[in-house]
This record gives sequence, C-alpha cells and structure tokens, in this order.
Amino acid sequence: METQSSFKVRVQKLGTSLSNMVMPNIGAFIAWGVLTSLFIPTGWVPNEQLGAMVGPAITYLLPLLIGYTGGHMVHGQRGAVVGAIATFGAIAGASVPMFIGAMIMGPLGGWCIKKFDESFQHKVRAGFEMLVNNFSAGLIGFVLIILAYLGVGPIVSSLTEWIGNGVQAIVDAKLLPLANVLVEPSKILFLNNAINHGIFTPLGAEQVAKTGKSILFLIEANPGPGLGILLAYGLFGKGSAKSSSWGASVIHFLGGIHEIYFPYVMMKPLMFLAVIAGGVSGTFVNQLLGSGLTGAASPGSIIAILGMTAKGSYLSVISGVLVGAVVAFLVASIILKTDKSDDDKLAEAQAATKSAKAQAKGQVVPISADISTDNVKQIIFACDAGMGSSAMGASLLRDKVKKAGLTIPVTNKAISNLTDEANVLIVTQEELAARAAQRTPSATHVAVDNFLTSPKYDEIIAKLSGQHFMTDEVTTVESVSEVDLNYIDEVVFAYGKAQGSATMGQEILRAIFKNKGIQIPVATVPYEQLNEHNAKNILVVTTIAKQSEVQAAAPNAQLLVVDSLVTTPEYDKIVERMHK
Repeated sequence: METQSSFKVRVQKLGTSLSNMVMPNIGAFIAWGVLTSLFIPTGWVPNEQLGAMVGPAITYLLPLLIGYTGGHMVHGQRGAVVGAIATFGAIAGASVPMFIGAMIMGPLGGWCIKKFDESFQHKVRAGFEMLVNNFSAGLIGFVLIILAYLGVGPIVSSLTEWIGNGVQAIVDAKLLPLANVLVEPSKILFLNNAINHGIFTPLGAEQVAKTGKSILFLIEANPGPGLGILLAYGLFGKGSAKSSSWGASVIHFLGGIHEIYFPYVMMKPLMFLAVIAGGVSGTFVNQLLGSGLTGAASPGSIIAILGMTAKGSYLSVISGVLVGAVVAFLVASIILKTDKSDDDKLAEAQAATKSAKAQAKGQVVPISADISTDNVKQIIFACDAGMGSSAMGASLLRDKVKKAGLTIPVTNKAISNLTDEANVLIVTQEELAARAAQRTPSATHVAVDNFLTSPKYDEIIAKLSGQHFMTDEVTTVESVSEVDLNYIDEVVFAYGKAQGSATMGQEILRAIFKNKGIQIPVATVPYEQLNEHNAKNILVVTTIAKQSEVQAAAPNAQLLVVDSLVTTPEYDKIVERMHK
C-alpha cells in the first residue's frame, strides 16, 4: 500500500509540474483562442491582417511563456531567463509548435543554472557577482540553445508529429470516448489539472492551429458528468449529501470548480461508473457532432466553455454537456436508489482517502494537535493548482477568522509553491496531504475531505480562540439523544453580523424536515433577538464558537451545538430519534 501511495504521489508531482507550466499562462492561451476564433478564414470576422498573428503566437509566444515559467519554477528569475533561451533553440529547430520541447528545455535550463549557482556562487569574489551572474546565464543559455536546436527540436518535432498522428488516428477510428475511461477516475485523484493543462491543452492548441478548433479541450473540462452526479444526490441521496448537493451543483456547473463533486464520488465507489459513463457519452456526442473549442476552458465552467466554443459548434457542445449529465445522472440514480445503507453523509468520503493520511507518515496531524495563536501565524489552503477549491476554502475560513476576532492571515497557494516555514497551518485535501507534508515538514498540517464543507474549520477556530471544542460524542449542552422534536415548536438558527451559514443550515434542516414529513418551522434569528425565543420548547442551533453568547441570550431554550451549521450529522440524528 505504501509503495502504491508513493507512486501516486510521484504521478501527481509529475502531472502538477506539467500543468504548472501551462496554468499560469492560460490567459495567453485564451487570448490566442479568441484571436483564432475571430480572425482566421473560418472565424467569425475573418481578417487577413489580424489573423497573421495566429501563427507566430502559437509558434513563439506560447512555447516561450511555458519555457520561461518552467525555468522560473526551478530557479526563479535566473532559471526563467535560461529556460526561455533554451526553449527558443527548440522552437527554431522544429517544424511544429514546441510545447513538449518547452516543457523539457524550460525546467532543464532552470536546473542547469541552479546547479551552477549552488557550486560556484559562494566562490565569487566581492565586486564580481554581476559579471559572473550575467556571463554564467549567457554561456549556459548558449550551450542549451545549440543543444536544443540540433537535438531536442528535431527529436521532439518528430515525437509531436507521431503523437498528433496518433490522436488523429484515435479520432478517425471513433475511439476518443474511451479516453474518458482513464480520465474520469484520474480526475477524482486530483490529476484533473495535470491532464487538462499538461496534456490536452498543448495538443488541442496544435489542432486549433490546423483546423480552427479541437475536441480535446472538452474531454476533461466537460462539466456534464459532475452535474449529473450532484443532481442525482439532490433527488435520491440522503442526509447532508442530499442537502448540500444543490449548492455544490451551482458551484461546479457555473463556477467551474470540479473538485467539489469528487467527495460525492469517493463516498460510493460505484459512482466511478457513473462519471465514466457520463464522460464517455459526452465525448461520443461531441465527436459525433464535430464539437470543438478554440482554446482551453479554464475553469471548467459552462460559461467558460461557451465562451471558447468555435463558430458553428454551440449546439453540439451543449449537446455533449447535456448528454454527459443525463447519462451520469441515470447511472448515479440507479446506484443511489438501490443502495440500502442508512447513512449517506459527506463524512464517509474520508474513508476513501485514508491511504493519503497514512502516506504522510505522521506529518499530517489530527486536529487534537497543539493549534494556538502562539504557533500559528499564518493559514494556507493548498491545492494542486492554488486556485478554485482552495481559494473558496480560504475564503470560508477567512470569514470565520474575522468573525472570531482573530488577525491571522488566510491565503491559498499551489502545493508546488509552498515553502517550508514554522508557525504555519496548512490545510489541504486528503488526497494531496502527503505532497504538502513533504514540502513543508516544519508546518502544522490539517487534511480535510472537502474544502467547501469541512466541519474542521470550526474546530480550528475554536482552538485558535482558546476555546474547548467538543468531540463528536458530546455535541450538545443537553446530549443530542435528549433532544426530542416531539416537544419542539420551533427551531432557530442564531447568527451575528453575517447570516450566510445560518441560512444554509436553515435550508438544509427544512429540506430534511420536509423529506420526513415534520411540520416544525425553522427560522434564522440574530443574537439580539434571541430573548424573544427564550423558551423550553424552542431549539436554538449554534456552533461551539458562539455557544456562550447564545446561552446568555436564551438561557431557557434548548441548545444544539454543532461543529458546522452546514454539514453536521446531528440533524439526521434528531430526526431519526423522533421517528423511533
């Protein structure tokens, strides 16, 4: 198991390295895609003069940006300069766009100048630093540009041509949908950015240069399968998974954050069949109808996809998304309706990712570890790309930090950009925990199953605030087993300045009550009005961080203290008790 886990980490690292050279430059790919869709002879407004920029952009601009970024990843600005020099040699020595050559020569240039600096920089006499730095970069760049021109360019040119012909042969044989059999499970292992931006974006750009559009941009980015999974949970799921799936579907489909549906697949392994079926079906329709985008859709939002859709492909692209969603929904619905398990909470997704915890070898600590304002001066949310899901998780916790009166900065980064520092709390997804722990052994690490719905955030805030956090076994002032809804006339969600999480909790509990046929009103009430709800037949729901405040405002009401207003399993427990 340990060997398999370490192999997975190595694959993730390689994929991340490739995608991290492309993702910072996605804006350039989009600009080039728009240029192509508008001004080439088959574009929306053909213009020979402006269309003349399309060829030089894909030949020089995009590969040089990738090579520059690859060198910068290895050795900062000096690595970036040498990486760009080396990449130009590959460009000049090739007859095809040098994306693969840039991914080789960029990091190689950065590595070469890094090794030179490590070996000789400390030996340079004072006053000669600039001379040595400039000539070392220039001479190393000179050697690499010759090597790339004579060797790497021609070799990679042939390799790229073979790969392109292979992809075209798969397309011609109508076998491209089979790629989703591998792509969809790989996405759930957080290789989505590596696949889309490390593989499909460069290959797709070359196809666009030849034909004006590419179906490869739609293989990983199609939001249909994920939407189908979430809609199935919304209609046929149970508990918190059912309640939270509606909001998740909006974030996934419109926001393009595909990571949000991964835990819903992990909690039931059979769901892999649903996403594979949806992906294969969507790609089949896209290939059958000739769909294509003019550039990478990033993030994978329906808005971004429609924005990059080639002229004449709108109906086919929408059809591919809808078919992928419908097929995934049908398969997922069958799985959910035939499932006989009693619980269906998002917390079960943790069981699918325990290998990542073990793989961290003790570096990923439980929440019970010493977390306080004395040893945590910064909180960083880390994910594969440093965007999307980690940005949303950081936003959620930043709001909680602010409400708790703490001044700890909360940011988000890509794992590859993490630096090892003490007094830092790093929050990452369980599948990626080992990589984060390897890069930052001096930091404190917390792994969550889902950036957007983790109950651990309230526990972190409680510890940083110096408050006692109750365990799952004791989550109420009066034990949850003593809360009897038969004697409750109203449930109240208390809130302070911000009403967001209280409103979400209210809607979740309302949905659970409606599903169970319980006719108890559920409301949200600000703290200053709790005195109007100070009666034994009122149940007030709050978090541990606000428990004392609520108790003081409504001492006679029953109090349900939960770890999270949105994802707590306690709502299901009190409903189950009522029906016993």
